[in-house]
Amino acid sequence: VAAIPELHKEVYPWGTDALIKWLPVERQASFLGLQAWQWIGLVILVLLAMVAFFVVSRVLRPVVRIAARSKYSNILEDKGKLFTIAKRAALLLVGWGVMKLLPALQLPIEAMVWLYRGLEIALVVLGAMLLLSILEIIRTYALRYALTTENKLDEQLLPILYRTGQILIVISAIIYILSLLEVNVTALIAGVSIGGLALALAAQDTVKNLIGSAMIFFDKPFQIGDWIVMGGIEGEVVEVGFRSTRLQTVDSSIVSVPNNEIATAAITNMGVRRFRMFKTTLGVTYDTPPALLEAFVNGLREMILNHPLANKDNYLVYFHSFGDSSLNIYFRVHIAVATFKEELIEREKLAFGILELANKLGVRFAFPTQTIFVEEFPGNGNTTPNYDIDPANMEAKTKEQLEKWK
Repeated sequence: VAAIPELHKEVYPWGTDALIKWLPVERQASFLGLQAWQWIGLVILVLLAMVAFFVVSRVLRPVVRIAARSKYSNILEDKGKLFTIAKRAALLLVGWGVMKLLPALQLPIEAMVWLYRGLEIALVVLGAMLLLSILEIIRTYALRYALTTENKLDEQLLPILYRTGQILIVISAIIYILSLLEVNVTALIAGVSIGGLALALAAQDTVKNLIGSAMIFFDKPFQIGDWIVMGGIEGEVVEVGFRSTRLQTVDSSIVSVPNNEIATAAITNMGVRRFRMFKTTLGVTYDTPPALLEAFVNGLREMILNHPLANKDNYLVYFHSFGDSSLNIYFRVHIAVATFKEELIEREKLAFGILELANKLGVRFAFPTQTIFVEEFPGNGNTTPNYDIDPANMEAKTKEQLEKWK
C-alpha cells in the first residue's frame, strides 16, 4: 500500500499525476475518446514544444555559425542558410522530445500508434531536410574554393556531386520511411535491382556516357573554357554533364558530344598551349639575287628577335627549297599569347612586317607563272643563252665559290 503513490507516478510521469489529482478521473467527461486531463496535457505539450523550439533555435544559431566558420564562409551571404540549419536542427530535437513525452498522456492505443508513427516519419523528413541544408552550405564553400583554383572542371563537377548527394539523401529517407510503414524493403530493392538491370541492358549507351563522364573528370583532358579539336569537331568547352559535353563552335552554335565518344577519341587541347605558332612559306621570284635573298632572310630573323612576344629559342627562318615558280623561305615562330584574338593581332603584325621589309629591300613575292621562250625571231637571231662551257673556266669559278664554304 505504501508503494502505491510511487507506482502512480511511474504510470503517470512528467507531472500527469498532478493533472489527474487536480481533475479526478471520475469527475471528467470524455471528448473524442480523450479525458479532460489528456486534452490539457496535449495543449501543454504543444505549448512546451513551441517554447522549446523558440529557445533551442536561438541557442543553436551561434553554435552553427561557429561550427561553419571557415576562410571560405561569408557571414552576410550565408546567414540565411545557417539559420535554416539551426531551425531544422531545433525542430528535430523538439520532435524527438515530444516523442519521449507523448506516452505519458496515456492516449488510446490506436491513436498512440498512429501519432507515434507520424512523429517518426516527420523526424525522418526533418533529418533529411537538415542533411540537405548542410549539403547546401558545403556546396557553397566548395564552390568558393573551386573559384580559387586554376582547374575549371571543379566548378562543373560540384553541381553533379551536389545532385548525387541530394538523390542519396532523399532515397535513404524514402527507404527508412517505407521500413517504418512495414513495407518489405528487401523485396522492393530486389525488384528495383532486377528492373535496373533490365534498364541498364536496354540503355547501354547511357551507361557508357556515365562512365565516360567519370573518365573526363578523373583524367581531366580539358577544362571549361578550353578550345579543343576532336573528330572533325572543334569548339570551346562550355559544360561537362553526366551524358554529354557541350562545345560552342566559332559560329556560336552548341554541339553536344556524348561522353563515351570523348573518352575514346583523340583530343587536341588548344587551350593548354603556351605559345601559338605562326608558320608559313614565303616564295620570292627566281630573279632575286642571292645577296638580296640572304639579306631578306637575315632581316626576317632580326624581326623575330625584336618582337616582344616571340619565342627567341625556337624560331626557324631559312631559304630551304626551289619551288616550281619561286625560291621558298621557311618561316616559323612561336608567339606567347593566350587567346585566339591576340594570336591574330600578332600574326597580322608579323605579316605586315614581312611585307614592309620586302618592299624596302625590293624583294618580289612570286606566284605561279609560266614563261614562254621563243628561240628565234625573224631578223633577231637566236635568243638561246650562250653558256661558257670551257672546262678550265668552269673549274676556276667552282673553286672560287667553294672557298666561301671553308
